[in-house]
Amino acid sequence: MNGGSDETDGVIHQANPHLTLNSDDTLFHLGLSTDQNLEEKFGDVKFVCMGGSTSRMHGYAEYLAKELQIQDATLEDLCTTDRYEMYKVGPVLSISHGVGMPSISVLLHEVIKLLFYARCRHVKIIRIGTCGGLGLVPGTVVVSEMVVNEAFEPVYQVFVLGKTEKRPTHLDKALGDEIAACRPSDAGYEVVRGKTMCTSDFYEGQSRLDGAICDYTETDKMSYLQSAYDNGVRNIEMESACVASMCNRVKIKSAIVCVTLLNRLKDDLVSTPHDDLKKWEMRPQQLVTSYIKSQINSI
Repeated sequence: MNGGSDETDGVIHQANPHLTLNSDDTLFHLGLSTDQNLEEKFGDVKFVCMGGSTSRMHGYAEYLAKELQIQDATLEDLCTTDRYEMYKVGPVLSISHGVGMPSISVLLHEVIKLLFYARCRHVKIIRIGTCGGLGLVPGTVVVSEMVVNEAFEPVYQVFVLGKTEKRPTHLDKALGDEIAACRPSDAGYEVVRGKTMCTSDFYEGQSRLDGAICDYTETDKMSYLQSAYDNGVRNIEMESACVASMCNRVKIKSAIVCVTLLNRLKDDLVSTPHDDLKKWEMRPQQLVTSYIKSQINSI
């Protein structure tokens, strides 16, 4: 099963019967509401690119405007709160999501509603960011084939009315393949496809030894990470399961594109010089932008 929009009309599936296109609604954390003409302002959106850092996503908006040669790009924050930042560059939204699944979950609920109220069609949501790699040279870009949790299950666990639900975390294979294929032959780095493990914590959840609390040994850590690698996991981050699961529910195609900052089979701490890290952070942005440019003419 691949997540994705309806192939006939690309509409966003309505997964909440309490909402209609005529609902009076406030997108509280974005600072937007249905009192505004959301269709006029956002109706042409085809790509939503999300990353953790506010400064990174502002920089990505500037990079997009240059690459897409869009002179009238809105490079002012469209959010009127300080929770997230959002920029619009032609048919692309560049949005910061913060750290972890709770933060990106709140954002996705409101962004998906924004796209619904704006009557957007054939939208793709792409998370671009950084991650820890498994068995990969640092600086490698991973385009996720599948998202799994800490137990290597392809599900996102959420509590609803006090009960646990496990929702599938499938990604759109064709979209991932198309993005990966946009790597230039002279890029100077590898793009790989593999499983992404999404965790709910940066320290214990990712088997680090340097958190404030740690009740396991280095041998335990290495055994677990090797098991993840043997199960096909090639990178670790903290948002992808939520992205994949929520996009599946509303039939939006999604992809996860992250650059590895270190090889977790060797290190817990990033030791790469700052200037090199900044160059590496651009790699997912460049790859996704190449994909968007390849699609622009067909919009």
